Amino acid sequence: MFAWCCIVIMMCTISTGVLSPAPKNAEVKETYDRHYWYAKAQETLKKRLLYASEKNPVAKNVILVVGDGMSLTTTTAARILRGQRRGQSGEDTDLVWDTFPTVALAKTYNIDAQTGESSACATALLCGVKARYETLGLDSGGRFNNCASAINSKVTSLIDWAHEAGKSSGIVTTARITHATPAALYAHAPSRYWEDDSRVPPTVRRDCKDIALQLVENDPGKNINVIMGGGRRHFLPTVTSDPEHPNREGRRLDGRNLAEDWAREKKRRRLRAQYIHSKEQLVKLDPRTVDYVLGLFEYSHMEFNAERGVVLDTEENIGSSSTVKADDPSLADMTRTALSILSKNDKGFFLLIEGGRIDHAHHYNNPYRALDETLELETALLAALEKVNPAETLIVVTADHGHVMTFGGQATPRGHPILGADTVVSDIDGLRYTTLLYGTGPGHSEPRTLPLNGTSTTPADAVHAAAVPKQWATHGGEDVPIYALGPMATVLFAGVVEQSYIPHAIAYAACLAHQSHRCHENILNLTKPEVKIQSCMQPEVSSVSADEARSDSSNVRRVIVASSVMSDERLPRASATLSSPLKMSYYFIILTFHSVGYLYSIIRNI
Repeated sequence: MFAWCCIVIMMCTISTGVLSPAPKNAEVKETYDRHYWYAKAQETLKKRLLYASEKNPVAKNVILVVGDGMSLTTTTAARILRGQRRGQSGEDTDLVWDTFPTVALAKTYNIDAQTGESSACATALLCGVKARYETLGLDSGGRFNNCASAINSKVTSLIDWAHEAGKSSGIVTTARITHATPAALYAHAPSRYWEDDSRVPPTVRRDCKDIALQLVENDPGKNINVIMGGGRRHFLPTVTSDPEHPNREGRRLDGRNLAEDWAREKKRRRLRAQYIHSKEQLVKLDPRTVDYVLGLFEYSHMEFNAERGVVLDTEENIGSSSTVKADDPSLADMTRTALSILSKNDKGFFLLIEGGRIDHAHHYNNPYRALDETLELETALLAALEKVNPAETLIVVTADHGHVMTFGGQATPRGHPILGADTVVSDIDGLRYTTLLYGTGPGHSEPRTLPLNGTSTTPADAVHAAAVPKQWATHGGEDVPIYALGPMATVLFAGVVEQSYIPHAIAYAACLAHQSHRCHENILNLTKPEVKIQSCMQPEVSSVSADEARSDSSNVRRVIVASSVMSDERLPRASATLSSPLKMSYYFIILTFHSVGYLYSIIRNI
């Protein structure tokens, strides 16, 4: 009996050791560092490239158009406003990006925030890694207001990648050039608010430069060819008056005039450069004789388009106004000049065009200016399209985050003024309401704000009603649209993606930095290697033809992929043999039965 017990125990031990899976290593807590987001973007890229066409053109130039706070609702309302300004009903009007062949959606959350914040979203959009709330150009290791955390958390951006490829670069924005979105291209700061040294704690000023100083002294900022926007106050010392507003002084405490330092540094390097601060100077600028331009056209942000006084759109039949500010160029003016300079580089260029004040108008619950700034951004894009060849230029239009503006009504007729009140009053309190409303912000009142009686004309300063009172309306947490045109656009931009994926896709299309291998591997041979996929796997896109999915030699599904993607060869299921773990299990079981038989024969002999 004792022998039989021994046999049973031995069999249980062997079978347990054979059939039980090997113990797994303790799961490591995900840190969401740059490697995580790079790997995630690469995984998404591979999925998109499974269905790439046989021709994979390379984007020589890249234009990234960012509407700060330009939610999908904003683009819809702006589209209608554009049509109505032309005397049409507006609903069937197309903005220029509506005609692009590709549309996708981007998730805008931050590492530590459900609703995206501008600097963290800009870091994802321009550097390819998700970041923490109110940090800039840092991965997850960066902590807000913590200078030490920035030392090993710095990440590169699309401008770094463009410079590495020998391309020119430029930034044009209606916000301060040191503001959250443009600054993510060249600065690394644990606080987006460190725009000049007066905002940096005195104890860390030596270790963490302010954002304006990084632009002038550090890579890649000092090598950016075109820089245009607002924000002179962060470049001027406190003892220097602003050239346009003599009653205002700069904010720098170090006594430096960074605009002059920028020009002096370019002269020392024998580069053709010029600093300008007015529209008149911009008009006189000759792109043929200058390669570097710093244009700071306002003390803080540039004026809203409505404040510039004239909308240069003859179809809108709007005349001149006494409020014209001749010293403020339009976003389209800056874009034209920037492209004239950047296009001289035979290797191509990268240009960021930002409509930075869409966001500010939304924060004020002021849809008139938000939509007007969106249309100004479209005008700038139209100006860009006149100067580039879409066959060699990838154009991506997107937003950093959304806003809490809603658009709705009750049987509102076609052509109804988009900024006006609905034709049906509330069935609860019998009061009127605008079709554009806000979830939060300064538009809240008790009793609630009522629209004006006239719905055909709405003043530019009108504040629309908000459900929850706040001094400053919040951002929206919804996905934002991505519109793309140009080389590889239809392959790379589809479906719902992480916002941090966008710059990696752009890098792939333009063969930049870690994606440059595409242009080096079989650049003249565009024949795609076939990838064998197990028959139990379903294709990601249902539109793959039967000819592409069927193999001539077996029933294994094959998909054509780009030549730069490593083939993941798998054995067909029909010809597959036992894997190593299964082989070992099989051998152990056979050995067990032989051992049991041997022990049984010994017991019988006893």
